[in-house]
Amino acid sequence: MVNLIGTYECKADAKGRLMVPSALKKQLAPMLQEGFVLKRSVFQPCLELYPMQEWNVLMQKINGLNRFKKKNNDFIRRFTAGVKMVEVDSNGRLLIPKDLVGFAGINKEIVLSSAVNIIEIWDKDKYENTIDETSDDFAELAEEVMGNDDLDAIS
Repeated sequence: MVNLIGTYECKADAKGRLMVPSALKKQLAPMLQEGFVLKRSVFQPCLELYPMQEWNVLMQKINGLNRFKKKNNDFIRRFTAGVKMVEVDSNGRLLIPKDLVGFAGINKEIVLSSAVNIIEIWDKDKYENTIDETSDDFAELAEEVMGNDDLDAIS
């Protein structure tokens, strides 16, 4: 399993390319050959960058869904809508396709935020607004998610 660390600010050029910060690029180095999958986030107005290995694990779970249930088919269609294979080029740039730039409302300033095994790609203003909005109830959320006595059962 991949454990990515850090939050990085960078800029996108007019073509939607961003220079991957060197500290993040070092963490991604073992995954650069396999490439990445870029998709819309389910819960936030951002994009999610999956190393191919992590994407394949997720797809194994999704492949286990019964496709004779309409709800499962609807989920798969929506979850995979706009999914793109991307790679970091020889100059260390990542091209974000135009439709995904539009979905995330990405302008020039970008935040790359690690989320355990994936990288979230945000428009900087949207990222800061989301962090500000959720800061008040973070202690309550942390207790609810991580404070249960059944945490040992998760591992």
